[in-house]
Amino acid sequence: MNYFVTGATGFIGKFLLEQLLRRENAKVYVLVRESSRDKFEVLKARYGEAGDKLHPVYGDITTPGLVSAADFKKLKGQIDHVFHLAAVYDMNMDDETGDRINNEGTRNLVAFCNDLGGKVRLHHVSSVAVAGGDFVGRFTEDMFDEGQRLGHPYFRTKFESEKIVREEARVPFRIYRPGAVVGHSETGEMDKIDGPYYFFKTIQKISYTVPKWLPLLGVEGGRVPIAPVDYVAKAIDYIAHLDGHDGETFCLIQSRSPTVGELLQIFFEAAHGPNFAKKLELPPVPPAVKQITSRISERIPPAVQRRISRAIGVPVSVLGYISNQAVFDDKNARKALKGSGISCPDIRDYADKLWQYWELHLDLDVKVPAQAVQKLAGKVAVVTGASSGIGFAVAKKLAASGAKVILVARTREKLEATQKIIEKMGGEAHVYPCDLNDMQAIDACAQKILADFDHVDILINNAGRSIRRAVMESLDRFHDFERTMQLNYFGAVRMILNFLPMMAKRKSGHIVNISSIGVLANAARFSAYVASKAALDAFGRCLSAEVKHLNIEVTAIYMPLVRTPMIAPTKLYDYVPTWSPEKAADTVMRAILEKPKSIATPLGTAAAISYALWPKVNDYILNKGFQLFPSSAAAKGRKEGGKPTLEQVVFANLFKGEYF
Repeated sequence: MNYFVTGATGFIGKFLLEQLLRRENAKVYVLVRESSRDKFEVLKARYGEAGDKLHPVYGDITTPGLVSAADFKKLKGQIDHVFHLAAVYDMNMDDETGDRINNEGTRNLVAFCNDLGGKVRLHHVSSVAVAGGDFVGRFTEDMFDEGQRLGHPYFRTKFESEKIVREEARVPFRIYRPGAVVGHSETGEMDKIDGPYYFFKTIQKISYTVPKWLPLLGVEGGRVPIAPVDYVAKAIDYIAHLDGHDGETFCLIQSRSPTVGELLQIFFEAAHGPNFAKKLELPPVPPAVKQITSRISERIPPAVQRRISRAIGVPVSVLGYISNQAVFDDKNARKALKGSGISCPDIRDYADKLWQYWELHLDLDVKVPAQAVQKLAGKVAVVTGASSGIGFAVAKKLAASGAKVILVARTREKLEATQKIIEKMGGEAHVYPCDLNDMQAIDACAQKILADFDHVDILINNAGRSIRRAVMESLDRFHDFERTMQLNYFGAVRMILNFLPMMAKRKSGHIVNISSIGVLANAARFSAYVASKAALDAFGRCLSAEVKHLNIEVTAIYMPLVRTPMIAPTKLYDYVPTWSPEKAADTVMRAILEKPKSIATPLGTAAAISYALWPKVNDYILNKGFQLFPSSAAAKGRKEGGKPTLEQVVFANLFKGEYF
């Protein structure tokens, strides 16, 4: 089977190719612009050996004929299916761009198909946007020109390009209308900020600042036609190869589309944020009023709209979907897919994967202090535990400051993913996998770093393990104390000992040890963790006195509770005040730039003072907390869960950032 695909390097295109390449004897021709040769090679490498079935054909949909006469001659009569995905999707797009790519590009593609000959079938990927932004009621797959208003360039050109296919194609065709396409339902993979993702940063900020127990007031809003990219790709591939569906249209969405309020709640849950106590139903906007306001917004110059969009973080046109009154059905799609095992998953089942991928790969708006670039550009900085949590956030900030970031953690794949993210930001990062529980592995890793970079300017001992278990529940678990000390203390010290001689020789260096508020507050249930951090803290204080004359600084950061993968298993922490990894990373950056002896929160300092002055009172308060908060599920052999009581909430907010 021979295929010709436009827009193959786009988001849906990459996943559709994956499906086509799985077919036996598939040969896939990909339309590639001359300027995108490198993109094609990257695309080909994505599929491994299957990538050998891909064949580039250089051309452009905006050029009549698409390809050279010589290439067309080779393709004529040989293609079975043409998939047209090339289009511009930008809610800030202008009319000229939309007409040139979406409309004229589709017209050129249709003419190309008409001239191909043979038994070619055209598959046009349209969008639910053909309904416009003001449609009220159910818009079925059999509906097209209902007199809907199409003021926005995207809505208009998606409608007009579909119309070109319907009216000008002389070959059999099928039309697919995806809704708001989000990331892969299993991996979360997404290529840009789009659709619901526009609101993720706001959701993140609220989730870190508003406690989970404090309910929010939200809006219900209209329904959002949503679908993950893997479902869209699988559905197009499957339906394309069925007999008897020419001329039909297939809407590719979740059958029961969530409302705006439901969607926000789902993503707040994925972000461990608060719930909505009540969602207000927005009254329908009279069509006449909506048309007037839409026309006013359309008269705002594109440049002004882009400035407004940057200011609020959301394209102006997207805000209209909050009160969207169109409802789409997918009856044809479900009927065609019956018995295939392909169905659109519910957003509730994969929202967490979308969120995690966004936080790791797409949340690239990294802010650093003004003086950071001046002080850190070119510096060699080693970050342990760099593939997630605080270490990941610190690595991004160091890279944004111009440092050469050495990423150290156990898993190469995760480190390489972190490296790619940093390089996407324009930073420099290098991968050094190392099991920090293995002293010989640490020696080998450190010596390799020194061989490659000659020296290390900054060492951030961030990797750590935490165990939440009372001593009386650990009587037969001495290994918990051993393995915690092995990583948190011995691993960090071993790394320091490797880099210290060169720091001394150069009379320059900075060691930052990520300690814990528990060291100051003597957190109950964390005896293993706090003891290991306290040991590192004592080592750092002693070392600091020995190397002061060598211009080597040692800083301890008594970090409060931070929402990272390390605390995720304890569901109770969803309801107590925590720092975000971003705030924790800002604190590390402050330590690097200012080089203080230590950094602690006001609560941590107060806890240390109170323990020194009134140790019995301190024990009394901590014992109340110990009794108030239950042991972890692992310690008790039960399922984790349940909301905190009012007493627990009050206590947690009195001692913000403390471990319980």
